[in-house]
Amino acid sequence: MVCPYVRKHYASGNMQKQQRAATDQGTVWLSIISSAPGKQGHVTPAQADALTAERKAVPSAVILDESGDIGRLYGAKTTPHMFIVDTEGKLAYMGGIDSIPSTNPADIGKATQYLPIALAQVMKGEPVAVSVTRPYGCSVKY
Repeated sequence: MVCPYVRKHYASGNMQKQQRAATDQGTVWLSIISSAPGKQGHVTPAQADALTAERKAVPSAVILDESGDIGRLYGAKTTPHMFIVDTEGKLAYMGGIDSIPSTNPADIGKATQYLPIALAQVMKGEPVAVSVTRPYGCSVKY
């Protein structure tokens, strides 16, 4: 079962668009799957590769975090829960991908796109004006 919030952003092409825009700027986009074995969202390496291809996703890499160590380190609560780490290794942004917590793809165009705004500020060396927002999505199943 795919989280409807994740489906919203992949089926609409929004996630892939943001992945391409970020990596075209030279950033590294990591998709981290923190679902524990036997829990919703858990996938094998082969399933992760198949999902990435099926979604036409373009992350720099996919990390399987079955132990939940990475997710817990960053306090990931939902999927998607977005994080930007700057070139000094400091957390620059954490929160939602956008401002409308819905499963409706039609809301994407109406939403404030938090992630690209924060990334643009980081890339310019500016402080992120809104560095923390409320994430939304399905809960991470640690």
